[in-house]
Amino acid sequence: MLTKEQAKEKIKEYTDTLNRYGHEYYVLDQPTVPDVTYDKMLRELQLLEEEYPALVLADSPTQRVGGEPLEHFEKVEHIEAMYSLGNAFNNEELREFDQRIKRIIGESVEYVCELKLDGLAISLTYENGWLIRGATRGDGSIGEEITSNLRTIRSVPLSVEETGMFEIRGEAFMPQQSFITLNKEREQNDKQLFANPRNAAAGSLRQLDPQIAADRNLDVYLFGIGAWEGKHCETHSERLQYLTSLGFKINPEWRRCGTIDEVIAYVEEWTDKRAQLPYDIDGIVIKVNDLNQQEELGYTARNPRWAVAYKFPATEGITKIIDVELSVGRTGVITPTAILEPVFIDGSTVQRATLHNKDFIDEHDFRIGDTVVLKKAGDIIPKVVRVVEEERTGNELRYEMPENCPACDNELVHLDDEVALRCMNPNCPAQILEGVIHFVSRLAMNIDGFGEKVSEQLFNEGLVTTLVDIYRLEKEKLLTLERMGEKSVNNLLQAIEQSKENSLEKLLFGLGIRHIGEKAARILAMSFETMENIERATYEDFVAIDEIGEKMADSLAIYFQEEKVIQLLKEFNDLGINMTYKGPKLQAEETNIHSAFTNKTFVLTGKLEQFTRGELKEKIENKGGKVTGSVSGNTDVVVAGEAAGSKYTRAVELGIDIWDEEQLLTVLAEEE
Repeated sequence: MLTKEQAKEKIKEYTDTLNRYGHEYYVLDQPTVPDVTYDKMLRELQLLEEEYPALVLADSPTQRVGGEPLEHFEKVEHIEAMYSLGNAFNNEELREFDQRIKRIIGESVEYVCELKLDGLAISLTYENGWLIRGATRGDGSIGEEITSNLRTIRSVPLSVEETGMFEIRGEAFMPQQSFITLNKEREQNDKQLFANPRNAAAGSLRQLDPQIAADRNLDVYLFGIGAWEGKHCETHSERLQYLTSLGFKINPEWRRCGTIDEVIAYVEEWTDKRAQLPYDIDGIVIKVNDLNQQEELGYTARNPRWAVAYKFPATEGITKIIDVELSVGRTGVITPTAILEPVFIDGSTVQRATLHNKDFIDEHDFRIGDTVVLKKAGDIIPKVVRVVEEERTGNELRYEMPENCPACDNELVHLDDEVALRCMNPNCPAQILEGVIHFVSRLAMNIDGFGEKVSEQLFNEGLVTTLVDIYRLEKEKLLTLERMGEKSVNNLLQAIEQSKENSLEKLLFGLGIRHIGEKAARILAMSFETMENIERATYEDFVAIDEIGEKMADSLAIYFQEEKVIQLLKEFNDLGINMTYKGPKLQAEETNIHSAFTNKTFVLTGKLEQFTRGELKEKIENKGGKVTGSVSGNTDVVVAGEAAGSKYTRAVELGIDIWDEEQLLTVLAEEE
């Protein structure tokens, strides 16, 4: 029988030894003892900890999974923002990146190249050597705390020999073998398969039960530093070496490159070798090595100027359009979708792809029965890019957009300033249902258990035909529905009741006001503080807010004057739904919310594939940006399509950020 002091020493010895064995196995991939030795010592440690629970150490390997499942994830603010990277898609763009760097800091520049993991960006915060928080990237400023799940990853150290507060950035991912095993298990249990390892990793880390994340064998590579109170390094490569010495898992394939030619050689090498890796990568990250030079180069609104992500070429597939299906959005926009013969592209099976609008179909002459080329690049949604005309047989059918709404048969309208066809019927059942689905969604009222299928079920049963109906649901009626048991009904009603306490911005976003996204809703809530103040506001009051553009202000002014909206808000108030902002007060010098478009000047040039310039101009202006026709020193971003010409050349000369259409659409999607 050990004394308490002897047990304390033994627990410390076992913990340190097992952590060393774990580091050798999970980080260095160089195990020094057989599994049976590790397992035997771990069992002895568990027995001691059970006998002396007060002596359990925070970094014990037994503490990687523990505690009850969470009810929800908390939002956390990063000490230092997590920026996204600008993209390069070919060698020419890499050389242009090199030239932009040298115009600012001179010819003496060295780069570090790293593999770009296809996973979930994370941030680990340590205080005096102990892991105190793990979070997702989120919007770059605020993420979700997922500490319990990240602790389950064996390559994440729970403690390190370092003082002060610091943030470590990296990528959590699912190795390919773990992905294959997971999908086999899901298939055996008749569960939906994950499309690719990235989705599986993200889904695993967003589980409220840490045991689920632990069972999925995730891994992590760390590559960057956010805020750091301690160690000072001169170069990024020195940082990587120092992080390695502390016990962090750094991808060993990074390389210092003295010239852009060496960078391109590295890119070409891994473009060929990527299939040999036991994990997925979707590109190469190139960073200026010297940290003082990084500081001199600085940042744009959303990207560091000293780094770029080379994206591997898009993956293409060939399939057939077998039909076209129409959907009606919550604002009445009619969107045609191509129904495709299933084709496997870049890790997922594709069966649908948007055709955007009538102009897009006509311009590309897409027909039912056509053999078409699909293109997928990274996270971008697959798109139909062209017809394989030589495969045409003459039996293909031209598709004509209907004159009436497929949901309510109301005549469709083509507004002067839009390409899309729109159903203007406010009682259109498809719009009402989409409005309900949006209202209960996570970013809006966040009613847990009230997803798309439940929304459809309640709508089809006639129990929810307005937003107010959600708060008048009765237990007795819900229990009569299929798949609605006592527990699920109680949980649903409880979630509905809890949503009444949401802060004002959640309700504002949930209302689905045209042009008002999540960030704009939060800005409005912070600025006006109560719904009553918003209802009284005029167009001038709205447009006076820096991040609210003219179209947004016009939409708001019209919306809150509508009689049905006034009545809706009165009923919400009578039902006890909160109408007040509960977050931090708006500071005079800042809103704490920064859009990638606010007060930024854009220029559109070249041939754009998915949207007209007018459509993209509207999207940018709705986000608070401005679109002009010429490139100057005041231009922030040039969006370049095919055959961009002199404007593209001028942007390169001035060192202006250059996006392609895909990057613009990705940023727009992130803003939403």
